[in-house]
Amino acid sequence: MNINEAKQEIIHTIKAYLRKDETGAYEIPVEKQRPMLLMGPPGIGKTAIMEQIATELGINLVSYTITHHTRQSAIGLPFISHRRYGGEEYSVTEYTMSEIIASVYEQIERSGIHEGILFLDEINCVSETLAPMMLQFLQYKTFGPHRVPDGFVIVTAGNPPEYNKSVRDFDIVTLDRVKRIDITAEYDAWKRYAYPMGVHGAILAYLDIKKENFYIVKADLQGQQFVTARGWEDLSRIMKVYEEMGLPITRELVQQYLEDPEVARDFATYYALYQKYRTSYHIPEILRGERPKDMAALAGAPFDEKLSLIGLLTDALGQGFRAYGEEMDIQRAVFTELKKLRDAFAAPSGNASESATATDPGAVLPANQGAQPTRDADAVPDGTKNGLLVQLSSDHDALVVELQRQQKAHLLSHRAERIQRKVLLVLEELMETLRLAQSDGTSTDEALYALAKAWFTKREQVRKSAIESTSAELTNAFDFLHTAFSDGQELVIFLSNLNASSDCLRFIRECGNDSYYRYNQFLLLRDQRSALRAEAKRLLEL
Repeated sequence: MNINEAKQEIIHTIKAYLRKDETGAYEIPVEKQRPMLLMGPPGIGKTAIMEQIATELGINLVSYTITHHTRQSAIGLPFISHRRYGGEEYSVTEYTMSEIIASVYEQIERSGIHEGILFLDEINCVSETLAPMMLQFLQYKTFGPHRVPDGFVIVTAGNPPEYNKSVRDFDIVTLDRVKRIDITAEYDAWKRYAYPMGVHGAILAYLDIKKENFYIVKADLQGQQFVTARGWEDLSRIMKVYEEMGLPITRELVQQYLEDPEVARDFATYYALYQKYRTSYHIPEILRGERPKDMAALAGAPFDEKLSLIGLLTDALGQGFRAYGEEMDIQRAVFTELKKLRDAFAAPSGNASESATATDPGAVLPANQGAQPTRDADAVPDGTKNGLLVQLSSDHDALVVELQRQQKAHLLSHRAERIQRKVLLVLEELMETLRLAQSDGTSTDEALYALAKAWFTKREQVRKSAIESTSAELTNAFDFLHTAFSDGQELVIFLSNLNASSDCLRFIRECGNDSYYRYNQFLLLRDQRSALRAEAKRLLEL
């Protein structure tokens, strides 16, 4: 199966393992919860999906590369203790706690979460001294005398022998104690991961043209040559930063990430062409609804050039889709904080039309409906000067503490951490706005709340304006492709790219777009008609 299918299978298994009956016991006894063994080429994202799974399920992740461990660090150090047997005292050997097991308990203490994943990579490359212990670990979930805490699911990963000379084949006894999941490197599956991660558009456009260069492992007289999914993602990150800094992206840079000289040279050449297309096709102008002067020439352009153009459009639209999702999540979080201020400091109002629910983050913040503000009369008297700002500052500080706790426990994805940081910056902007207003004579909490409400409304107007702009760009992209290529395969490829992007699908789901619905429905009907024709032809030939 591909990496996305493997991810879903792991999620389903973890949910099944952690499911409890009415007594609070696990429905599948811990000793019958087979560890999962992921077998696949290096660099296809096995470790990355474990991080995603832990984040999505809200559980811990403790990750180790088992080849970095010795027998002593894995099972603990021996020490002499004294025991009495049959009325006599004996010296016996005991072991300190395994470093791996200790890390699991430490993670539980940091996060306060008692369930999680213990992920051990390169498990089939363990040293000879550790090999006998792995069977015991896989069967009994123990390192030495110390057991993995209940609630932690064991996931292991390894590489097939053709990718690693250090691989030790598992015998049937070991394989009979694991749930094996074989993973293959598939570009289309990785592409669905790449869109929300913001992988550089040039990389996706290039791989759309040359999928065979997505994953390569080979050996020749010069040694090992390889290109992996990890290499493409890391190259994307450095390319984006280089572009921001105005630095050139050279073949030498590319080859530091793509360890195949031929592929590195080919991609570096394509990147220069991609930049040329970006300039010559005026992508921002197309998305604004303008048309290139040489529209007629597009229909006869080489197919590689058409794919590059589609990639440029998809990449430009993807930035708007990601920005929408990010701003929506930020606005939700800010709304939650301002709702607390509404409940405590807003002036009472009997206008029922001003009421709103916390499930509608886009709603204008309402005043309290008919109820008196809930506040501490001693701490915040009527006409007070600082109650709202003190409360907002306290809420901000609480968010900082929670962010630090989640960072320390490694519970946040890169995107989630970025959103929380931006929420803090937005709240700091609001606090500065309120402080300036206070210094200008706005002293009551009710007045400061009204100002906060207006500030939020202005942010919401900007966000809605961005939604309209992104939707118009998507419509213009469809119109341009339809004008240039009619209903050909170019439009099919463009729609496939959009449907592979979770950011795009979220935008469509929450905001809608008539052009997307129209063209998507048209192509679905066309596919159905083609299938019916093929079936009718088959029946006539019988």
